Amino acid sequence: MRKTARMTSASDDLVALAGALPEGWSVGQADERDATELTDLVRRHEHHARGWASSSPEGVRMELSGAGRSTRQNVVARDARGDVRGWGSAHDRAAGRMLLRVVVDPGLADDTADRVADLLFGWGASAARRVGATRGLATQQTDSGAFAGDRRQHAWLSRHGFTQVRTWWQMSRPVTADDAEMRSGTRAGVRIRLVQRQDDGMPSEHDLRIVHDVLETSFEDHFNSHEETFDEFVSRLRADPGHRWDHWWIAELVDGEGDPVPAGALVASVSGTGGGPAEGSYVEYIGVLQSARGRGVATSLLRTVIADAAVRHRDRVGLEVDADSPTRADALYTSMGWRTVYVTESWHKDVPVPAPPVVPAWA
Repeated sequence: MRKTARMTSASDDLVALAGALPEGWSVGQADERDATELTDLVRRHEHHARGWASSSPEGVRMELSGAGRSTRQNVVARDARGDVRGWGSAHDRAAGRMLLRVVVDPGLADDTADRVADLLFGWGASAARRVGATRGLATQQTDSGAFAGDRRQHAWLSRHGFTQVRTWWQMSRPVTADDAEMRSGTRAGVRIRLVQRQDDGMPSEHDLRIVHDVLETSFEDHFNSHEETFDEFVSRLRADPGHRWDHWWIAELVDGEGDPVPAGALVASVSGTGGGPAEGSYVEYIGVLQSARGRGVATSLLRTVIADAAVRHRDRVGLEVDADSPTRADALYTSMGWRTVYVTESWHKDVPVPAPPVVPAWA
């Protein structure tokens, strides 16, 4: 039986855009029922663009889950046989920043692939206008990305008005059993602790707010910083399949007799095996307040996450670093054993948001 993309009343934009697809194709919204097909699609794309695949069904399902539908929209394009050949995902990440993911089957002929990409990027522009209007913005930044060597994706991004704005080094550090001793190397005057847990096992909201405040403040001078509310921040990280509360650390300065002062924070997650025998840890965020930089806070946090990974019998710790970071964080990571595994890029486009119609007072 031929499968067709599911349409909803919110898909008016898709009806107009679908006319550009080959005869017999369909387009519509996606949900958890599409997770297996979409995982296969993403993995084919990763093999084509990077050389190996790492996406998991759990990660894809998170992007499609009902819990995230208030901030995420997903559409798929199916060929005449009903197979998924394209996926567009829009995520209202924070005020002024929408993430757009466009994945097109690398097995499609160039002409057909171009038509699918045009549809998905066109839908992404419509999604940006809707998100921006909901946020009350005049312009909605749309943030998309590509692997550094993916010329096909680069061509589509350029054609649809995106500009490459940043390069990111995806780094990894091997972990051995001996690294469990690294936790003892915390710098003098710096204390690292996990967020406190309540009797029911849930973390202290006070500590979670410390982490959020430290990270928001730490990244104020970083590229493309957009303020994310506490609820947005916690909800987004909790939805990640690799999320664990015992991977949230706070760094404190403990000079003299005064109370400890929050100085930094690190949030990590569990990453999949990547085809190997063991899981890894991944540094989602590490931030140090400007007033505490140069005191070994970042080094102490990194030594802690490495030691934790070793105790858990993981074989690596991964992270992402801005190639143009003003803090030159890459120098610290390299000195501690991290090496670049692959490179990704951020591409941005500012989408104008039409002003709402003016309703006369007498209407």
